[in-house]
Amino acid sequence: MISKIEQEMERVSRHIAILKIVIAQGPIGIIKISELTKYPQHKVRYSLRILERENLIKPSSQGAIPTPKARRLIKILPERVKPIIKKLEDL
Repeated sequence: MISKIEQEMERVSRHIAILKIVIAQGPIGIIKISELTKYPQHKVRYSLRILERENLIKPSSQGAIPTPKARRLIKILPERVKPIIKKLEDL
């Protein structure tokens, strides 16, 4: 069970790291994100798909660009994570 939680945390961490790069440097493509993060291109591609599905990024001819929803999420993320951390600490 713990390994599943760790895997999911790693996945979410990757999605957020990639989202932050898209916000800071977008439009940006898979290869450049992979170079910056050291994540393999297939994992970057998967994360971008998830972020697009969540309406946090949009594709463009120059690469991924953030949506307004992405910027809002990054601003509120610390507050949204606090209850999750609390639950984990209570375990």
